[in-house]
Amino acid sequence: MTGTPGRPLSAELSEQLVSVAVDILAEEGWGRLNSDRIAARARAGKAGIYRRWPSMAALARHAVGDFSLVTIPEDAGSLRGDLTGLVERWTRPLDREERAAASIVGAARHDGDLQAALEAALVQPLAAAVAEIGARSEARGEPIDAHRLALLGSVLEAFWWQRYTASGDGAMTAGQVDAVVEEILLPTVVPAREDARV
Repeated sequence: MTGTPGRPLSAELSEQLVSVAVDILAEEGWGRLNSDRIAARARAGKAGIYRRWPSMAALARHAVGDFSLVTIPEDAGSLRGDLTGLVERWTRPLDREERAAASIVGAARHDGDLQAALEAALVQPLAAAVAEIGARSEARGEPIDAHRLALLGSVLEAFWWQRYTASGDGAMTAGQVDAVVEEILLPTVVPAREDARV
């Protein structure tokens, strides 16, 4: 955490400021995150904010970067099951953390701190989940070509960004998610068999 010399920083106040910042991002968006609003909600001084973070982007990086927006699913015993478990979250509306992350997606194109926050919260955990799914498939005797596994990661990331930037609450129906798994994700990693083509 960034700080300036002086009195030790209160961990409790730091956590409160981060929580307030996440609330503002989730409820009102990146454009409404400023030291005045945070100080008013937290009943704290603005100096305490800037002793910890030099900018609102640095605060957002600290807050959002601690999220894990993708979790490795339980081993379902099959590639289809693992992929279904990975994207099951898509059937639910965006939660508080996801709304906060979604609020910075546009601004992150032009800000390194915000880019780093999304990298830590989404891109890296997703890459880890895809790697684990690939390792499980290989352990079952069904190895996935490295290029296809990388493509799977890119496709999944695109769907996640779509979830965060589309209008509405981000939720898909269970049927829509099943269709994505069957018609897009599985064919991305499992080549169509020649004898199955008509």
